[in-house]
Amino acid sequence: MLRLLERHGCQGISAPSMREVPLSDQHEAFAFGEELLRGEHEILVLLTGVGTRMLVEALSSRHPQAELLAAIGRCQLVCRGPKPVAALKSLGLKPTLVAPEPNTWQDLVRLMDAELPIAGRKLVVQEYGRVNEPLLAALRERGAQVRSVGIYAWELPPDTAPLSAAVDVLSRADADVVLFTAAQQLEHLFQIAEREGKADALAAALRAQVVCASIGPVMSEALAARGLPTDLTPEHPKMGHLVQSVVKAGPELVRRKRSAVAPH
Repeated sequence: MLRLLERHGCQGISAPSMREVPLSDQHEAFAFGEELLRGEHEILVLLTGVGTRMLVEALSSRHPQAELLAAIGRCQLVCRGPKPVAALKSLGLKPTLVAPEPNTWQDLVRLMDAELPIAGRKLVVQEYGRVNEPLLAALRERGAQVRSVGIYAWELPPDTAPLSAAVDVLSRADADVVLFTAAQQLEHLFQIAEREGKADALAAALRAQVVCASIGPVMSEALAARGLPTDLTPEHPKMGHLVQSVVKAGPELVRRKRSAVAPH
């Protein structure tokens, strides 16, 4: 994404803010693997590509991969978006259903309502860093027997210096635009800001001076939960489209946002 921005003449600052780390305790995954091989599950909901890959890798440490993939292939596979689809393809598997853009859990539930009755059926949700309670509740309300499988967690990167530098730049409003592609990025940004006593300054800058570009509705909800605006969202929830939107609309949005608070 940084290279894309620079290709369009922008001066970018890269601040890695999160990493996916396999859980040290994989008892949920291993229990699921045993049940899967016994044919106890009918529908598998895959929320992320990295989680799909990590799940297969973890289970392959206990069972022959060919047997696992055959068991997974006997399930109806519901993907939240293109990344789990790509992970399945790399394993020689195809999805049953793929949620449409913007690939939210609500889109996924609406698709299942229309095309895949789940009442009375056993369904497993591959989680993504944390439990999606609203999704699980919606599936249970529709009569499914639901369990979730956590496989990884989100942590700060080993080196938080670039993120700390970004907090400093944003708090002073020395950047024009900040691009967010995952809600956890925002949480970690403020975690560092709070540690350094800059959370209030950061929030004030994002509200009044720095244009907040969000990749899609889930990210925008996270911004709203912190009382922050979404100044720009691309038509499609993809990084390339986000960059194009920033390049096209960013300068005018920056001018308007900053002129609104400029002294007269």
